[in-house]
Amino acid sequence: MIIGCHLSVSKGFAAMGRQALEIGANTFQFFTRNPRGGRAKEIDADDAEKLKAIMRDNDFGVILAHAPYTLNPCSDNERTREFAFEAMTDDLKRMELFPGNLYNFHPGSHVGQGAAKGIEMISELLNRVLREDMRTTVLLETMAGKGSEVGGNFEEIAEIIKNTELKNKLGVCLDTCHVFDAGYDIVNDLDGVLEEFDKTIGLERLRAVHLNDSMNFLGCRKDRHQRIGKGAIGLDAFERLINDDRLRSLPFYLETPNELDGYAEEIRLLRSLYRENN
Repeated sequence: MIIGCHLSVSKGFAAMGRQALEIGANTFQFFTRNPRGGRAKEIDADDAEKLKAIMRDNDFGVILAHAPYTLNPCSDNERTREFAFEAMTDDLKRMELFPGNLYNFHPGSHVGQGAAKGIEMISELLNRVLREDMRTTVLLETMAGKGSEVGGNFEEIAEIIKNTELKNKLGVCLDTCHVFDAGYDIVNDLDGVLEEFDKTIGLERLRAVHLNDSMNFLGCRKDRHQRIGKGAIGLDAFERLINDDRLRSLPFYLETPNELDGYAEEIRLLRSLYRENN
């Protein structure tokens, strides 16, 4: 099972690798820069090599870099859109130090311009930043659909991919809290949800899963993460999900409201529910 959680990059990449091992993880997610701002810390090439050695020596899965929340390619503000271009361009350049890994972003909010316009602008950004020679896969995250968020249904994600030229550089990260809050019943109809995903987007695009329980009810469009088994999705649903043949080989990343000891407990719990020889 490939499972990790969100770790802070502030102490460096090798430190994140060591922290992951300490809590029983074999991957992790990190913000490329301040999640509520725009500044990015310079990457120490030696530190990056130390992390790659840790990953090789401990059979890590792919790591997942997460774009800042302030990145909104479909804003009605030109400077905000330009920041999205600058930040993503810089992030993808940095990710070349870790070839073959993943970069995830929230598609954005159209702020009243309409979903169709938002989708057009997101695809425009991707067409500007994706390069044939890049070795990172960029993931569109499924969203809860709150407010004017784009990506609150599978059709919008599919349309972004359709309008992007270098489709081979794109994948999807499925967030369990988000899809549940968006109205996809992964508790009572996981098969139906995955079949709809496959029909609309294609399961071959699914490259990662954010494992988060939800504080709210199905279809609430709220996006409030809860600890595994403590919310409306529940532990039984997570056991089915992590053992589903269509999902079990994917990397799972926890974004639950926890400190490191809480993440360690959740990782132990989920490993205990994972059937190695399914």
